Amino acid sequence: MAAPQDAHTEIPHPLLRKPVRDIASGTEGTLMAVLMENTANVGQPEHWAEIAYIRPVGGGRELSTAVANIQATW
Repeated sequence: MAAPQDAHTEIPHPLLRKPVRDIASGTEGTLMAVLMENTANVGQPEHWAEIAYIRPVGGGRELSTAVANIQATW
């Protein structure tokens, strides 16, 4: 399967640059980007998903999670 036309480009999201929580890990921070990415393991059929990138409060390495795992904290 070919990559979606918008693969690896930023997807608009209403919570961009706003405080959010990753419900999977409990991490709170700022939603920095949402990208369409292939999340399949090597050798497996492609699986495209919207991935959110959160910068933790206080800085540090951004973490990734499924868009469905983010919620506003304000």
